[in-house]
Amino acid sequence: MTSALPVIFIMGPTASGKTALAIELFKRLFAEIISVDSALIYRGMDIGTAKPTAEELLQAPHHLLNILDPVQSYSAADFRDDALRLINDIQQRGKIPILVGGTMLYFKALLEGISPLPAADSNVRAALEAEAASFGWPAMHQQLQDIDPVAAARIHPNDPQRINRALEVYRLTGNTMTELTVQKGEPFPFKVHQFAIAPTDRAMLHQRIADRFQQMLANGFEQEVAALKSQPQLHADLPSMRCVGYRQVWQYLDGEFGYDEMKAKGIAATRQLAKRQLTWLRGWPEVTWLKSEAEPVENLQAVLSSLS
Repeated sequence: MTSALPVIFIMGPTASGKTALAIELFKRLFAEIISVDSALIYRGMDIGTAKPTAEELLQAPHHLLNILDPVQSYSAADFRDDALRLINDIQQRGKIPILVGGTMLYFKALLEGISPLPAADSNVRAALEAEAASFGWPAMHQQLQDIDPVAAARIHPNDPQRINRALEVYRLTGNTMTELTVQKGEPFPFKVHQFAIAPTDRAMLHQRIADRFQQMLANGFEQEVAALKSQPQLHADLPSMRCVGYRQVWQYLDGEFGYDEMKAKGIAATRQLAKRQLTWLRGWPEVTWLKSEAEPVENLQAVLSSLS
């Protein structure tokens, strides 16, 4: 599967300018773009995910956009399988794959391989959810703390999805998630050039996030969530509806709080996402940093010069 052609990663926090840079690269290289984003995979979730516009997609089509309905699930392992297949296909066409996005878990899975975790088991999950209904998720988190303190320290007590998964793994295998994730699969078999783009000033990033969230609302984000909410198969605990922004608008539509509080909570949640993305990237090996506030040609040249 190895090829002399490189692979380019464009990573960074939300609202940092990744898509714009990828499109400019696409225009100058014989390339194709692969989206690395756990929200952009869903159909009907366009405004709140800041999905590339129809005009941008005409200029530069993206793979792995709009591939699932919001009721469906998609794992890091699914992404790795899809991305490796696409990278190979793109290189077979003599083109350079450009992978762009902010889902750092997907990039990590692609580079390092996937741990041998068991597939989900609906019976075990249902049993765990029944226990949680009786005793509460804090008690389930304490149970996780007793068997896997490393995972418990990483997983928030108010994150039922990840608590459930960690306990499920233990009940299915007798091994903790921490023990199993030490093992990795096959490493990334391509030559990769990795770039991260972000503002140097945190306040600038926060302002960009606030401005973009406000623009999403002006573009009809509330109506988009209302349309999703009207679909009987969708509910608030699905991974798709737990995406930043969607959860807060859903709760607002449920009457849990008012419009202004929804906006404040949505912006705050997006800032927290950006903070987590930056934390991943600060410890990322072999990454070249680019500045969001730099002239576009400067960032473009930095990437292009790495290929020569």
